[in-house]
Amino acid sequence: MTEISDTPRTATMDRFLRLAAERKSIIRDYAVAISGNAGRLVFSLVYFVALANTLSLAEFGLFATASAAGVLLSRVLSFGFISVLYRMATIRPRLLGAYTAGFLALSALSLPVLAAAATVVYLAAFAGQVSPRTFALVIAAEALVWRPTEAVMIVNNGLGRFGRTTVLVILAMLLRSLAALSLAFVPGADLALWSWLYLAANLAALVVGVAFFYPHQRLRFDKRLYGPRVVHSLAVAGAEILFYLQMEFDKLLVLTFGGPNLAGIYAIIMRLVDLTAIPIRTFTMMLVQKIMKSPDLLRRFSLTASIEAGVFLVSTLAIAALALILHVYPKALGSNVAEAAPLLWLAMLVPGFRNLVEYQAELLFARGQVKIRALNLALLAGAKAVLLIWLLSRVDDTAELVALLNAAFAALYLASLLLTYSAMRLPWKPV
Repeated sequence: MTEISDTPRTATMDRFLRLAAERKSIIRDYAVAISGNAGRLVFSLVYFVALANTLSLAEFGLFATASAAGVLLSRVLSFGFISVLYRMATIRPRLLGAYTAGFLALSALSLPVLAAAATVVYLAAFAGQVSPRTFALVIAAEALVWRPTEAVMIVNNGLGRFGRTTVLVILAMLLRSLAALSLAFVPGADLALWSWLYLAANLAALVVGVAFFYPHQRLRFDKRLYGPRVVHSLAVAGAEILFYLQMEFDKLLVLTFGGPNLAGIYAIIMRLVDLTAIPIRTFTMMLVQKIMKSPDLLRRFSLTASIEAGVFLVSTLAIAALALILHVYPKALGSNVAEAAPLLWLAMLVPGFRNLVEYQAELLFARGQVKIRALNLALLAGAKAVLLIWLLSRVDDTAELVALLNAAFAALYLASLLLTYSAMRLPWKPV
C-alpha cells in the first residue's frame, strides 16, 4: 500500500527536479550569452564614442547610413541560406558540413545580385555625397565580411555553444574599437580612411572566427539536400531584407530629406536606442530556439503579454538610464553626442516599440512562417516609409520631429501586433 501511494509522489518529485534542472540550464545559458552582449555593450560604447567624436557630424551620419545600407544588402548574401544553417545547427548538427558547402556556393552565386543592388542604392541615395570607393568598402565590410562572421556566431548559438559566441562577439567589437581609437590619433582622419580601417577590423574578426570558432566538419556539396530548402531560404532572405528595410530605411530617408547633419544627429539617437536591444536580442534568440522545438510554447496569453511587457519595460528603463547619465554628464560620450543627448528624453518610448516589432518578427521566423513574415515586414516597411516621409516633409524642428517618432513607432507596433498574432493562430510550418 505504501509503495502504491509513493508512486505519484515519486513521479511528481522527478518532474519537479527535471523542470528545476531545465530552468537552471536555461538561466546558465542566458547568463553566458548575455555576458557576451555585456562585453559587446562596453566595446560598442567605446567604438561609438571614438568614432562619433572623431568624424564630423555629417561624416558620421554618412557612415551610419552607408553601414545601414550594408546591413540591409548583406541579407542578399547566400540568398538567406544562413537561416538554414541556423536550423541545421539547432536540429541536425551532423549535417553542418554539407550545409556549409551549400552556404558558400550560394554566397558566390549571390555576388552579382549583391553588386547590382549596391549600385542601385549608391546611385539613389549616396551619389555626390560619398565616393564610390568609400561606399564600396563599407558595403564589403558589412555584406561580404561581417555577415559571414555573424554566420559563425549564429551556428554556435544554434549548437548551444554560447561561450564561443560570447568570446567572438567581444573580440569583434574589441577590434572595431581599436580601429576607431586608432583613427582618433591620425591627423586629418576622415570617412575615406575610416572605411579602410573598418574593413580591416571586420576582416580580422572573420579570420579568427572561421579559424577558431566554426565547427570543423568536412565540407561536402550535396545539391539534393538544398533543393527543398532553397525556397525557404529565399523567403527568409526577402523577409530579412524587408525587416532591415523597415529597421534601417529611416536613416536613408533622413539623409535624403534632411541632409548629412540631421542624419548624423538621428544616427546618434538611433545608435543609443539600438544599445537597448542588446539584452532583448539575447533573450529572443534563446526563445526562438525553444519555439523551434515547441511551436505552441506561447499559447498562453498571460505568458505572451508578460514577455511583451518585459521587453517594453527593459527597453524603456535602459534608454532612461542613458538619458539620465547624459543629463548629469552631458559630454560623457563626447561633444558630438552631447549635441544630440537632450533629444533622448523626447524619444523615450521609441526603443520599447522598436524592440517589440523586432521581437514579433522573430516569433514568426521561429514557427517557420517565413512567407507571412515577409508579407508583414513589407507592410510595416511601407507604413514606416509613409509615416517618416510625412513627418520629414512637414516638421522642420528637430526636437518636434524626435518627439513625434514616439507616435510613429507606436503605430508600427500596433500594426505589427495585429499582423503577428493573427498569423500565429495558423498552423506552424516545419522546415
